[in-house]
Amino acid sequence: MHARAALPAALALTLLVASVAEAPPRQAVAATGAPVTFAAAPAGEPRLVARGGLEEAQRWARRRAGTVSFAVAGVGRIRGVAVHRRYPSASVVKAMLALAVVRAARDRPLTASERALVRPMVVVSDNDAADAVYAHLGARPLYSIARAAGMRGFEIGFSWADAQLTAYDQARLFLRIDRLAPRRHRRYLRGLLASIAPWQRWGIAPVAGERDFEAMFKGGWRTGIHHQVALLERDGRRIALAVLTRSADHGYGRRTQAGIAARVLAPPPQRE
Repeated sequence: MHARAALPAALALTLLVASVAEAPPRQAVAATGAPVTFAAAPAGEPRLVARGGLEEAQRWARRRAGTVSFAVAGVGRIRGVAVHRRYPSASVVKAMLALAVVRAARDRPLTASERALVRPMVVVSDNDAADAVYAHLGARPLYSIARAAGMRGFEIGFSWADAQLTAYDQARLFLRIDRLAPRRHRRYLRGLLASIAPWQRWGIAPVAGERDFEAMFKGGWRTGIHHQVALLERDGRRIALAVLTRSADHGYGRRTQAGIAARVLAPPPQRE
């Protein structure tokens, strides 16, 4: 585990200004704006979602033990299984915490102390680093991100790990997570989400890699909870896949994530 570190005074001042300007929301966030839809690939372009894969994944997910939700965003309307069912976040919300840090640094470089917290928080899922970041950020920047992403069911619980998430909201967020970051920090955020430690690259990530997708993702797990959410890119196009599960066995949860990804993601196009 990594030692706690204080965030710089500049970030603390930014958050203080935000707290004065914005009353602290304590209820679930309602979606703003029109529902987001994304056009299917033009005729002749390789598919990102396998033909019939969503339907096959839906049938398979409903046969899994425990509780399973998944959502796919990026091709037409968001689809999946139980997409609005709420789950405790566990570490999935660390991606939102990282996004909140870079948004607070919109007009300046990230400091060494910020980087020293954000990288382990995302790459190795360090809980002490997440505690330190959340102690300074609080809930307001996370609610701001939820509104910007049009999330419908996000709500902070007793701590960052108890935030309430839905597959719909997380797929919607990850489809644009880099675009919600300030331009100067987008590459940094994408690099973090693409650099998850090898011993945590289970579920969606290896399936995506086998099919030539670049995966930027975050997982979350604790007793009975096994989640993973990913932004997946190939040939200049993107989709997002969120799989949220409750099951007694961590290995079973990983296999659920991988099984849904294997059914949803199209194989790579034939290269000449």
